[in-house]
Amino acid sequence: MISETNVAHTRDYSRAGLWLLILGIILVASNLRAPLTSVGPLIGVIRDDTGISNALAGMLTTFPLLAFALLSPFAPKIARRIGMEATLLVSLLVLTAGILLRSVPAVGTLFLGTALLGMAIAIGNVLLPSIIKQEFPKKVGLMTGVYSVSMNLWAAIASGISIPLAQGLGFGWRGSLVLWAILSLVSLLVWLPQLRFRHQRSTATQGTVAPAVNLWRSRIAWQVTMFMGLQSLCFYVIIAWLPEILHQQGISHSSAGWLLSLMQFVSLPATFIMPVLAGRSSNQRMLVGITSTLLFIGYIGLLSGSTLFMPVWIILIGIATGSCFSLAVMFFALRTRSVHEAAELSGMAQSIGYLLAAIGPTLFGFMHDMTHGWNIPLIMLSVVAVLLFIFGFGAASSEYVLSEEKNMR
Repeated sequence: MISETNVAHTRDYSRAGLWLLILGIILVASNLRAPLTSVGPLIGVIRDDTGISNALAGMLTTFPLLAFALLSPFAPKIARRIGMEATLLVSLLVLTAGILLRSVPAVGTLFLGTALLGMAIAIGNVLLPSIIKQEFPKKVGLMTGVYSVSMNLWAAIASGISIPLAQGLGFGWRGSLVLWAILSLVSLLVWLPQLRFRHQRSTATQGTVAPAVNLWRSRIAWQVTMFMGLQSLCFYVIIAWLPEILHQQGISHSSAGWLLSLMQFVSLPATFIMPVLAGRSSNQRMLVGITSTLLFIGYIGLLSGSTLFMPVWIILIGIATGSCFSLAVMFFALRTRSVHEAAELSGMAQSIGYLLAAIGPTLFGFMHDMTHGWNIPLIMLSVVAVLLFIFGFGAASSEYVLSEEKNMR
């Protein structure tokens, strides 16, 4: 159980206030993937209804990832100016506006709304781990697990109910997508009370902000960044192409879709357990080793083409991708000393990470077109799993991104 004594600003909270904060974190996290994963199953319907090309339809997924990459480095600077709580509130407002705009019957608003919600989610991606480090310094692992599960659970739910909402209940694709504005609006209202702490926390943390921080010259910061980037690439490549890989190996489209859902759901326990274990360890090298090994075995299993053991390979990949994401988020807190330093590292890592994620599906699809098969792309993913271990091993050290030696330079 999380008690008031585990919170950084104990005097600020009643018991009700503490649980309101926890609920706010859970709800904000629930908005960080659902508005995006709800689009995937509807891409074909959207394309046919609007008359856009396949390339433009693909941009509905790529646009938000590019927004993550471009805006993430600026999120800490905005938060430092107006406060993290206020910045998150504004991001929820922009997210709600983007979801509503996306469903207006015009192609231009479809893409403009998608870009807006991508920018809003980028802010939440960067700042939510910093809020957790600030408010729950002794429970970072537990709260990171709670945040990760909420984000991924709602992502899976959104993927699963998009078609039933659009076709089964007759809302159409616009109605199916616009319903997510309800979740973002509820989250905004629940988060609103956190604004009363903004000025107090801003004043309290000013002394911890190092004006000359340059994480881009830190070895460990780059290792964390590459770990974040490579795990993002692995996840989005598999999300984009796993059904096609499985279908080419003789598995039906419906079974391939079920296996993709299986991968997402088995990742949920891992996203909760891994940060708890990481928070209790002096370093996370063993966890990185186990996770990257599971990912490597899963990719080699896919490469073997054994349909009998295919659920096993998918489960291993699901556990590994869920664990990798949670470890990457934990590194933002574990490898930094201050809340603002954590936000800067989160911004740096997510900027590079989601740029790789945006490039990954297109690159691996191009490799498939060039080789007329999935063997070479799967071999390359196996190589990525090895690189994930190498960079993760460095990121899992017990050092901070800015060591005393680096601070003296």
